[in-house]
Amino acid sequence: MTALREPIPESAAAGRTRFAAARALLEQAVTEQAFPGAAYGLLYQGEVLALDAVGRFTYEPDSPAVMHDTIYDLASVSKVMATTAIAMWLYDRRRLDLDLALGEVLPGFVVGGHHDPRRVRVTLRHLLAHASGLPGYGRLFEQNGTPSAMMRAALEMPLEAEPGTRVEYSDIGFMLLGKALEVLAGESLDALFAREIAAPLGLGSARYNPPQDWRSLIPPTELDTWYRHRAIQGEVQDENCHALGGVSGHAGLFAHVQDVLRFAACMLAGGRTSHGGQLFSGMTVDLFSARQPEPPGTSRALGWDTPSQPSSSGNYFGPHSIGHLGYAGTSLWIDRDRSLAAVLLTNRTWPNRQTKAIQQVRPRFHDALLEAVSASD
Repeated sequence: MTALREPIPESAAAGRTRFAAARALLEQAVTEQAFPGAAYGLLYQGEVLALDAVGRFTYEPDSPAVMHDTIYDLASVSKVMATTAIAMWLYDRRRLDLDLALGEVLPGFVVGGHHDPRRVRVTLRHLLAHASGLPGYGRLFEQNGTPSAMMRAALEMPLEAEPGTRVEYSDIGFMLLGKALEVLAGESLDALFAREIAAPLGLGSARYNPPQDWRSLIPPTELDTWYRHRAIQGEVQDENCHALGGVSGHAGLFAHVQDVLRFAACMLAGGRTSHGGQLFSGMTVDLFSARQPEPPGTSRALGWDTPSQPSSSGNYFGPHSIGHLGYAGTSLWIDRDRSLAAVLLTNRTWPNRQTKAIQQVRPRFHDALLEAVSASD
């Protein structure tokens, strides 16, 4: 476990007072029980200027304190940091055609029991842009106890709209996208991520299904009284992902703030790693980061979201920014014009999912960070 502990960069340690307002805002949020604790960081023009933490793993006074390198369940931030990243990696190597029909990769999507002619028109681009016509969510785990049964159920989910005509943020779509990427690559998502994304970027904490001895480094996400009947700590919170074995296109990744910032740094550097390697081409980064022209009014890029008003990114992230949220209380926003990225990791669902106070905290937190940056520019 000690290998996962990381020093705070000098640039962040020196600038702690600079971001005192952002820290105070999070401390107040802990007091008001928006979440028990949080780790956060800011990358600006290649330097980590903020890296800090507040609060504890839970609301108990003897609970471990959150540290800057505490590992969190990233929830749907997995969609961009793992699934979309793998899609970009495959696209660069001409192993992924964005306009390939999903049914060409996963025939069960078309030949299932619904005989809907619209299904042949669903493409991988539709899945990335959340415009497939699939529903946003389904409690597939309730009646499907194995990963194979779960995937069959996802393949058979009926469409709710004509592909390309409606945006519906869809876990189901990303479950199917993840499986399609596995078929195209001939390898599992977790193995692909570990070798092709995490290793080149030096992401020591970022992985699916953390080992048992990491659990003391990971805050619990929920006191589950109805499905698993235990505190969920060090295992994925999302029930569908859990039923899929902890690895899915829509959730499952764990990491600490510094590793999320390292991934953001690669996106900001046009796909280059800190060692000068080219993980993604600059053209691919641009392509996946661009807001889609269809359906009309969408804020979605490929895999990513972009700011819309009101936005969890606050008031200052520019029009070419990209980001993503996670249900457990996580977020990543990247301003490509300013070469800036902000990460906020929390377990706002502890001990249950009732509070939505983080919806007010996120934009204020991002505004406080960027106001501090602007004051020093």
